[in-house]
Amino acid sequence: MTAYEPPGAQGAADAQQESGHDVAYDAVVLAGGAARRLGGADKPGVRVGGRPLLDRVLAACADARSTVVVADPRPTARPVTWAREDPPGGGPLAALDAGLRHTTAERVVVLSADLPFLDDGTVRRLLAALRTSGADGALLTDADGRDQPLVAAYRAAALRRELEALGQGHDGLTGLPLRRLTGALGLTRVPDPVASFDCDTWDDIATARARIREHGHVLDEWISAVKDELGIELDVDTKLLLDLARDAAHGVARPAAPLTTFLVGYAAAQAGGGEGGPEAVAEASRRAAALALRWAEEEAAAKSDAAPDAKSDATPDTRPDAG
Repeated sequence: MTAYEPPGAQGAADAQQESGHDVAYDAVVLAGGAARRLGGADKPGVRVGGRPLLDRVLAACADARSTVVVADPRPTARPVTWAREDPPGGGPLAALDAGLRHTTAERVVVLSADLPFLDDGTVRRLLAALRTSGADGALLTDADGRDQPLVAAYRAAALRRELEALGQGHDGLTGLPLRRLTGALGLTRVPDPVASFDCDTWDDIATARARIREHGHVLDEWISAVKDELGIELDVDTKLLLDLARDAAHGVARPAAPLTTFLVGYAAAQAGGGEGGPEAVAEASRRAAALALRWAEEEAAAKSDAAPDAKSDATPDTRPDAG
């Protein structure tokens, strides 16, 4: 299955729009389901990689103009607007309608709260697909090619139009399935078997927890978790920091690696009156790496000075029978 790739862009500004950057949108996250297949557990609060599933989804749509979560209020890592369908438990269409009433953007990203591998790149791809296709919505399909209407970007006007029509035709939206809505919309599809993975069962939760600890994922997952825990929005070049840690460990001493990266972060935070950004981190890393290199060079020179060529420095043997 071929992954969706946005069409080529003309110029930097067009490239940003084609990839979903700089597209104003609101987000609606549905988090009020009964989670029957989890035995009624609080699914949005289940932790994967140390973070609640809901917080993982909120991180993926962090650049939304506003984010509405349809559920009973709870602590979250990011500020949101809370909404609830009436009556609670009225189903996905009723919940979507309740959330949509708090949005004003022309585009709205609709997400369930159980997507452990969703990221901001996927959200941008959905917005790009919506923009370039001219469709009413762009949704992910899973590994089996099935539509995932709760991992999608829609034109808000189309959603409101069809929700109103359904409500009038069925004496409200309570209990209506999502297919009643999606069947009336023109949709384009974006295949993504990873980002579309949702957690309906405890086996799904176990699979998600195992996957993020795989070698190719664990570092990014850990960094994202730490940034959420500390409330840090800064995106930095992790390779640069890892290279610095390596240089400090090899050129100075192993414990210098974590201490140096801490000091670089502290220096970057102090830069510009406490408003250091990625550039400040890069500059502090560059200077610290150069210092570590100087230490390594001095150590190499010191070893060379301490062990000169024995023959060149030896006192000549002047005995009569010498050599």
